Amino acid sequence: MATVGDNSAIEWTDATWNPVTGCTKVSPGCKNCYAERLALRLQAMGNRRYRAGFSVTMHRDQLELPLRWRQPKRVFVNSMSDLFHEQVPDEFILAVFNVMARATWHTFQVLTKRADRLARLAPKLEWPANVWQGVSVESSRYFGRIERLRMTPAAVRFLSLEPLLGPLRNLPLTDIDWAIVGGESGPHCRPVRLEWVCEIRDQCRAVGVPFFFKQWGGRTPKAGGRLLDGREWNEMPVSRQLAFAAGR
Repeated sequence: MATVGDNSAIEWTDATWNPVTGCTKVSPGCKNCYAERLALRLQAMGNRRYRAGFSVTMHRDQLELPLRWRQPKRVFVNSMSDLFHEQVPDEFILAVFNVMARATWHTFQVLTKRADRLARLAPKLEWPANVWQGVSVESSRYFGRIERLRMTPAAVRFLSLEPLLGPLRNLPLTDIDWAIVGGESGPHCRPVRLEWVCEIRDQCRAVGVPFFFKQWGGRTPKAGGRLLDGREWNEMPVSRQLAFAAGR
């Protein structure tokens, strides 16, 4: 069932939790959406959670699922949707954040392209240290999402620069705690260039932002491998609150 993945194949997380499924396209990075392809395949297979295909659907019976996982995990929230989609009611978003605040033994990774709504709702949400908030930025045209992310009091603010569609020169990394970079995968994947990735890596290293290189992409996610300059880059962030407590 694709509403939850207890052993995620995504390199930077352990599990996925999908209290919402379905989405709509908002920018060029959405063009070849993997989640849409998977949702339509699951619909064709008769999966009951995808009877509406990739239409936005709330699954209230999944809300408290992480509370039943006793072993600590890094949990990617809504890998099959966008929690801040305009069709998701405020009260449902608040309920998701409430569960994350209660499940203190997990680390939750929330990612959105709808940074304007994130910024508007941020003052109403609980922001415990185990909730990491990120935005997707596929090209420099969407640097504004980073500015909105900075308006949130998340313990970790991160960037998903995937699918990377162009160079990101002068990437605004102030108050950013982590950067994930990846090329696009799938049958119509758009190419990523070595110099784009190296430039981001070098910018991150210059200011001490952990850098995670997910994939080169290709027809399948693993087609191009993960090596950059002969090694894997698997750096992870430290919570701002934890770093402060440790005297860093």
